[in-house]
Amino acid sequence: MSEINDQIIKLTHALEQIRSKESAIYFLTMDTKGQAKASVALIYDIVKELISTGYNAKIMHEKTDFHDVTSWLGEGYKNIPHVSIESKQVEVVISDLVIIPEVFGHVLEQTKNMPCEKIILSQAYDYILETLPPGLSWRNYGVGTCITTSKTQKDYIESIMGKLDYLEITPGISEWFKKSEYPQPPLISIHTREPRDTMKIIKSFYLKFPQFKWITFRDLRNLTKKKFAEDLSESFVSVWVDDISGFGTFPLESMKCGIPVIGKIPNLKPDWMTEENGIWSHDVNQIVDVLGNFVQKWMEDELPQELYDEIEKSVKKYREEDFKASVLNTFNSISDRKILEFRRNLEKLTPVGPEDETLEGSVNELYNN
Repeated sequence: MSEINDQIIKLTHALEQIRSKESAIYFLTMDTKGQAKASVALIYDIVKELISTGYNAKIMHEKTDFHDVTSWLGEGYKNIPHVSIESKQVEVVISDLVIIPEVFGHVLEQTKNMPCEKIILSQAYDYILETLPPGLSWRNYGVGTCITTSKTQKDYIESIMGKLDYLEITPGISEWFKKSEYPQPPLISIHTREPRDTMKIIKSFYLKFPQFKWITFRDLRNLTKKKFAEDLSESFVSVWVDDISGFGTFPLESMKCGIPVIGKIPNLKPDWMTEENGIWSHDVNQIVDVLGNFVQKWMEDELPQELYDEIEKSVKKYREEDFKASVLNTFNSISDRKILEFRRNLEKLTPVGPEDETLEGSVNELYNN
């Protein structure tokens, strides 16, 4: 009976921690070495929002020597708590959560015997199998929940990983991205996953359209978030190529600045993409010709107003307040599920003998709070 009582006390304490938001939520995060990375920025935004609503959320990283993100994300992220696995000071208990990005598949084996629940955060569907052994899925490592950023991505992951509890956090576009107050100069912003694609497009454009050599391209790679938004807003058009994009933040950031986007349709078509809200192609080699045609129409002031209307309509669905609501709804849902699971486990263990009435009463009191 003593062993059962110990389990009851342990579960009761865990349940109380979850209900009071004292249990920790650890977000395993890669070290970008000071370089801007959208997937890491989203993790920090989620953690920041959870902290603001009372959750005990923290960034977890592998090495003690972790590069600060405030250099590119800004001072608003300075006080987010960090813990290092290498320091061996992380004490995980059953009420905690560990959120593991899909690129850390190798960590699943190392954390298999952790007493807490593990959840996958998948922003880049193309990496979900990168470090998993053949024939093994997340379920083999005790993972039953996946958080992702779009329905399209969720459907694809489900076709690979099968039945899991899938939750969606929809990214929001920062208020830093806004329309310029001034006329847009002859600047083209370009953002590609592979740097060689950027140079190929720029060089091909100047060779095919030598009459437009006075137009400047701006590669928006490795900038601070603030500088990125400022530079983007000065452009009259943006170019985007990212075959394995899981969500596609850059086009929406462009739209928030009122800038049309010319881009290659990714392997998974984003939820927000329509035929009307951008100029899209299935062939990256067509991008340069499409861009040349666009520049000519821009110079002649012949771009259709409908394009700009669709841009404004599309980006309205990705407000910061909607992102914050989806973060809160997602983790409230996880918390409610965990509370229910712990309560059911307690019900199976709670003794009904007269000698245990005090213990049973304390459990019931916790249920009713």
